[in-house]
Amino acid sequence: MESNKEQKYIDTIISLVKTIIYLVLLILCCILFLLFQEDIQKYIDDAPKRKAEKIALDAQLEKNKIEPEKQKELDSFWVAKDFSNISDSAQLAQLEYGKDLIAHTAKFLGPHGSVARITNGMNCQNCHLDAGTKAWGNNYGAVFSTYPKYRARSGKEEDIFKRINDCVERSLNGKALEINSKEMQAIKTYIEYIGSDVKKGKEAKASGIYKLGFLNRPVNPETGKAIYATKCASCHQANGQGVLAEDKKEYTYPPLWGNNSYNDGAGLYSISRFAGYIKFNMPQGATYQNPQLTDEEAWDIAAYVNSQDRPKKDLSNDWPNIAEKPAGYPFGPFADSFNTAQHKYGPYQPIADFNKKNKKKL
Repeated sequence: MESNKEQKYIDTIISLVKTIIYLVLLILCCILFLLFQEDIQKYIDDAPKRKAEKIALDAQLEKNKIEPEKQKELDSFWVAKDFSNISDSAQLAQLEYGKDLIAHTAKFLGPHGSVARITNGMNCQNCHLDAGTKAWGNNYGAVFSTYPKYRARSGKEEDIFKRINDCVERSLNGKALEINSKEMQAIKTYIEYIGSDVKKGKEAKASGIYKLGFLNRPVNPETGKAIYATKCASCHQANGQGVLAEDKKEYTYPPLWGNNSYNDGAGLYSISRFAGYIKFNMPQGATYQNPQLTDEEAWDIAAYVNSQDRPKKDLSNDWPNIAEKPAGYPFGPFADSFNTAQHKYGPYQPIADFNKKNKKKL
């Protein structure tokens, strides 16, 4: 009997302790709820937002997945030949100087250049991205393999020296380099070396500028102006004058028009080439696999930028055979009946079709 009483007493004590514990936990929960009521409510209220963010993130991850065929294509793109392990110190120094001249041209040849003052302050790299090595970034992948070659713009066979000086005189709105100068030789050596893995006569995959398909309408500078304001002006500025670096010798973001930009003889003054250039390179961070512009946006931005004032160049000796002028070249005379406005702003397909048809007749 005594034992049963003791057991009942113990059970009662245990039951009471459990009850007290439950009450304490309940009180603690109530206190915690009161303390964090706002946070809990916010978490509940934000549930739809979190769900939407997760859906968006999942969609972005899915978008960024590279399918095997796409990856195969990317793997086939030209990659610049590495020269960092060259043992010949003189050759290495020349290659490094050539790369510096491409990446920081203005520091050597710009308005405050240490070697000469013959260019507008832009760098070759502003048009030939990543020192001329980026896929579809107007790179140098096919220069060594295809030069010397005939170019319709001059109507002559051109060597690499001529091609380099064309860029200096047009894109950099400057004066030609002496062929035997240290700078010309370094630039040529660099361009040739990084493309020397490509067989002669072959085009490197993803070299130069992507050829964007023509629109079935004229390009629209006014539409491009609005897109430029939202996607380009934060770097190149609303007035298109770019942003100088702290040293005031080169540009962090180059000018797209005005006195310090490329002149109207530059390759990128062609709307079709500029559209193809910005499609997979702009805004900053865009790549072939992750573009940030639609084709139409690229075309209209190019139309807006190239409708702005810029330096002029004597083009009287360009395109001696006017029948070789491409669709989109804006300066007459022309070998067809399309007017100047259509040659500049399109639609370009009828001009291209005319050129193709008449080329077959020649």
